[in-house]
Amino acid sequence: MVNFNIGEISVTRVEDFIDQHVPPGFLLPDLREETLREHEHWLAPRFYDARANSFAIHIQSFLLRTRHHNILVDTCGGNCKPREHFPVFHMRNGPYLENLSAAGVAPEDIDFVFCTHLHIDHVGWNTRLEDGRWVPTFPNARYLFSKTDYEAFDPRGHDSDRHDEKDDIFVDSVLPVMEAGLAELVDGIFEVNEMMTIEPAPGHSPGHALLRVRDAGESALFTGDILHHPLQIACPELNSFACADPVLARATRRNTLERCACEGHLLVPGHFAAPHAGHVREAAGKFSFSPLNCAEVS
Repeated sequence: MVNFNIGEISVTRVEDFIDQHVPPGFLLPDLREETLREHEHWLAPRFYDARANSFAIHIQSFLLRTRHHNILVDTCGGNCKPREHFPVFHMRNGPYLENLSAAGVAPEDIDFVFCTHLHIDHVGWNTRLEDGRWVPTFPNARYLFSKTDYEAFDPRGHDSDRHDEKDDIFVDSVLPVMEAGLAELVDGIFEVNEMMTIEPAPGHSPGHALLRVRDAGESALFTGDILHHPLQIACPELNSFACADPVLARATRRNTLERCACEGHLLVPGHFAAPHAGHVREAAGKFSFSPLNCAEVS
């Protein structure tokens, strides 16, 4: 289990599953072969399997523990969810809740759930199946959703009568939380507590947001899908296949990297392989990545 600290705030990675065989050209459609070869020397083997020509994408949450609160950032893919349009997520039966328990907390112990955005791999464990109904997994939590994303993905606001399979994500993983009265829609900058602030970071989705965390002179940005892979640090112009607004996604990515490099924030993206976080450096207009070392990660 991966643990690190931001000041006195402890951070624990909670795994849902790992997709080991993601083709680079699928994840990053504009990636050229020569670009991959140029960066292979630092990507492999940690972030790139050269023999299989594949990336590993980690579907994971981050559990933050302060003296007063337990905060869960993103909730992965979920179990028993019908996802025929994206088979790797379809009707899974994984040990996520067992992994959460191994981290030392039960679902009832979570005080806040923050979803950086409302895509399939960031909302799934918001709910679980109980007696044939989707119910909130974290019954005592205050769920924080982007108001912009909520309105963009709510199928009840669409004019079309055609059913989109992606609507099921909202219906089974977002709407039950709202109907239970546990959700708060966040717009703009939002103070979760004295150490944590939600900030807009749009582009990947219309209302994508990040979480800025600070304590005892240290700080981190939990950035969701602003970046999917470390190669996007060296090549911030590369968008993922799922970026809704390509121009805005690139601008947000570069701004986030500049903040990390200039202000010293630890970068904690949603899907990076171990050690899952690191520091960004900038020299001559180019960004580089320094993963957390073993002394920082336990």
